[in-house]
Amino acid sequence: MGFSTELQGQGAHEVLLQRQDAELRLLDTMRRCLASKLKCDREFAQGMAGVAAQATKRDWNEELPDSTLAKAWCSFATGLSDLSREVREGAENLENKALQALKQLHESRRDARKTYHDEHLKIIQRLSSLSEAVQRKRNEYQKQLEVYKTTRSRFEEQYVNLRIFPLAGRTGPKLAEVMDKYQRACRRLHLIHNEYVLLLNEASNYEKDFRTSLLPGLLELQQDQQETTLTTLKKIMSEVVRFTNLSTEKFSEIYTRMNIGVREIKPKEEYQKFAENHKTIPKAQQKFLFDESLTEDSSGKLQPNVIAVDNLTLDWLKTKISELENDQKEVQGKLREKEEVLAKSKLQNGLLDPLRIEISAAETQAKQEIELLKCDDRQKGNQLSLIKNPLNEIGCEEIPPGCDLSLVQTESRSTITMTDTLSAVQTRHGRFQKLFKKPFSGGKKSHSVSQTTLTNISVPGSPRDSSRNSTFLEMTDPLQGVPGARGLGEQDWFHGVLPREEVVRLLKKEGDFLVRETMRNEERQIVLSVSWGNSHKHFIVQNSPDGMVRFEGPAFSSVPELVVYQLKSGLPVTARSQVILRNPVAKETWELNNDDVMLNEKIGRGNFGDVYKAKLRTSGQDVAVKTCRMTLPDEHRKKFLQEGRILKQYDHPNIVKLVGICVQKQPIMIVMELVPGGSLLVYLRNNANKLSCRQLMAMCKDASSGMKYLESKNCIHRDLAARNCLIGLENIVKISDFGMSREEEEYIVSDGMKQIPIKWTAPEALNYGKYTTLCDVWSYGVLAWEIFAKGGVPYNGMSNSQAREKIDGGYRMPAPEGTPPEMYQLMVRCWAEKPENRPKFDEIFRIVNQLFENHRQTAIM
Repeated sequence: MGFSTELQGQGAHEVLLQRQDAELRLLDTMRRCLASKLKCDREFAQGMAGVAAQATKRDWNEELPDSTLAKAWCSFATGLSDLSREVREGAENLENKALQALKQLHESRRDARKTYHDEHLKIIQRLSSLSEAVQRKRNEYQKQLEVYKTTRSRFEEQYVNLRIFPLAGRTGPKLAEVMDKYQRACRRLHLIHNEYVLLLNEASNYEKDFRTSLLPGLLELQQDQQETTLTTLKKIMSEVVRFTNLSTEKFSEIYTRMNIGVREIKPKEEYQKFAENHKTIPKAQQKFLFDESLTEDSSGKLQPNVIAVDNLTLDWLKTKISELENDQKEVQGKLREKEEVLAKSKLQNGLLDPLRIEISAAETQAKQEIELLKCDDRQKGNQLSLIKNPLNEIGCEEIPPGCDLSLVQTESRSTITMTDTLSAVQTRHGRFQKLFKKPFSGGKKSHSVSQTTLTNISVPGSPRDSSRNSTFLEMTDPLQGVPGARGLGEQDWFHGVLPREEVVRLLKKEGDFLVRETMRNEERQIVLSVSWGNSHKHFIVQNSPDGMVRFEGPAFSSVPELVVYQLKSGLPVTARSQVILRNPVAKETWELNNDDVMLNEKIGRGNFGDVYKAKLRTSGQDVAVKTCRMTLPDEHRKKFLQEGRILKQYDHPNIVKLVGICVQKQPIMIVMELVPGGSLLVYLRNNANKLSCRQLMAMCKDASSGMKYLESKNCIHRDLAARNCLIGLENIVKISDFGMSREEEEYIVSDGMKQIPIKWTAPEALNYGKYTTLCDVWSYGVLAWEIFAKGGVPYNGMSNSQAREKIDGGYRMPAPEGTPPEMYQLMVRCWAEKPENRPKFDEIFRIVNQLFENHRQTAIM
């Protein structure tokens, strides 16, 4: 039992305020009395010091040596001086500790009383305000419902007249006006419905929080503070007794009684009795229920306590979600700040003098504000769920119509030929097209007007309007290209189809920006990316029907003009984001223009697209170009560009060199040096009878040199094999195909075994998905085997599963014919079951280089 359960009624609230006022008066009386006591103690100490000074004015021990009387008097005088000092010190302690603490306690209780009164009034007023708002919104709902019924009745009447007198031309002009009024009334009704649902939700949640957390929490906090105050007061009074105790029998008896009285103070029991004596009935639960009569005549489209999701409310709902999410983030930010402040305050108070107040008025207010913020956070979350759940159920389906225009579908489907009604339809064509331009979706144009019946003319909202022919309504085809893109490709800060990962890497300082292109819903869009705060913001350039482009400010005929305006004006891109453009980030040297690359013959095909031999217009250099198919999803395009991002920072004779990446437009291309010999695997097979052991050893040395370099860069290749190595001039081997590579010391695969080269991959990577550079060491052993097998197939005759099973059982491939024993021994070390038992590439290169030099000297001799 306590405040939170017993004192929720208004009468108890008033009695609690009276109790607090009485306690404040008591504290003030105690403070004034202790101040008077302090004055008396100081006067007493001063008088005692005067007596002691007079008693010791003469040195009686010198004048009366060996006199017991003189010694007794001197001892008495010293006692007086000591007594004076003790009384003075007690008075100082009384002032600096007990009296000061009592003053602070009085001020704190006064502030706490005001805080409690203000917070109690605030939560009561908010509940009352919500209750009044619900009633107002219901009345508004009722009025709009009447308007809706009236306009719907007029629309039905006009539509029936049109069906009865299709050629008389009596109602054509009127129908458009009535239908427009009906649509607007319907949209307003749906919006009010949603506002009413959300308001009911907010009121219900707040009323629940009012009963279960806000008011009980405030009362519980108040009880806790008053109990803490009483505990502190008990300590103060104990200190007063201690500082003023003169240890005489008389005072000892007095102080004993005082201490007994002090010990009898029991804060918990005292306030428990207080609560029992003033127990009241809590306020009855106030229920906020949807008036279901409001939806009875809305054609079944509006349901009680259910958000209406249709083409009339979709934009409003999206805006509402954005507002609620921003508000919730703001509330959560404030909540974290308040909790941090409260935690620091508790920590500081725990280290202070025990006479200081344990719960200050500021802490009381902070705790109540935290409860209010938690309540607000829950309300925002509930409303977001109320909106998002029906939106998520829609998924990728077409948003349902909000108006009851499906009345057209319920009419008779008698086939009236268009030739009989063509003139009437044509007279209304312009008005209908203007009226329904947005809700309609166009179909194919009819080849024979005379065979088209009136039943084929769809009305927005009917299931037929997106699949059947619409004779008098034709939608304009989507624009080819991107509106406002004139001159965009010439700008240094336009990076084409640069992925967002690269954007994050390029934009480092606040205000850095660039412009790029992206695909959304099969539509090309221009995006402005800006570094701002601790994140990156991305703004889609908005296109207007007249071909202009804008953000939130003025419109311009081209994106370059829009960006220059934003940069020079210093105005925020959007009011909500407050993002300001400061520094355009130009394309990097490796970002090439697609037009600078002339594709020639196709020389291969990769996982993401074709590989071409090409030439650079600027330098005439022959290059190899990997292309990315335009139909690939964004995820695959990111993986495609990953190889370019890794290669652009490497420079080693045994690593294929990146020339640049083309992301200005489709198709995306990776441009690399052209290695004339092509694939190492094909070269080995085509020249098997011509290759000497020394040449094969040189190939192994080149591969180990390149992998040693990658190892120093913390790069895990993950797909090292002869098929992914190239052979250049003088049979130099270059490691290529970094599509699966990762720049980290350890990489854990989370997407299963898809596209993993089983026969080249280390057991720990296959079994646990754990990749390190020691996995590449295993693959190097297989590569060396391929080289000395002159393009042979590893684990020939075995399937992937069979090879994996045999490897786990301890099987290792035998040495190819002609392999030096030392080289095969190195292969076996590379295939050690435990990764830590395998050599690193630094050691592998030393071994292979030494074997190569020994073999060369043997060949010379």
